[in-house]
Amino acid sequence: MKTCDFCGCYEADPKRLLAWTTAVERGRAKSFCEACSRRHVRSMEAKLDSDWWS
Repeated sequence: MKTCDFCGCYEADPKRLLAWTTAVERGRAKSFCEACSRRHVRSMEAKLDSDWWS
């Protein structure tokens, strides 16, 4: 089971976890759900830390 580090939702289905993204921020691995990944894809591409996403 994984928990989204942005919104807090969780997923246990391994097939649905394939749509999640991961990032390393300040040396710490983070996971983001499909909805947050889609919503903040531009910020991810700009390599902004999740603290700066609005």
